[in-house]
Amino acid sequence: METSLLNIGFGNTVVTSRIIAIVTPGSAPMKRLKEEAKEEKRLIDATQGRRTRSIIITDSNHVILSAIQAETISQRFVTGFEFKEEKKKDAAPH
Repeated sequence: METSLLNIGFGNTVVTSRIIAIVTPGSAPMKRLKEEAKEEKRLIDATQGRRTRSIIITDSNHVILSAIQAETISQRFVTGFEFKEEKKKDAAPH
């Protein structure tokens, strides 16, 4: 099984198969989600002291904060997925 990592900024990565959602932090529900995760020790702060610009939610119910825009992380996610699919197509016997 091949594991893909997604760069979420400043040398931090997340296993792509574990990601459920990449969201922006501005809404009240996302602020509550962040606070609840912090209280329950499920919050991972990967912002390196910078402003939180995206929140990544994993299948293990961990909440990861990133200083990279949600749209940028989403593009990296999709690009990585497309690259993997292209690699599979090229490796398939003709």
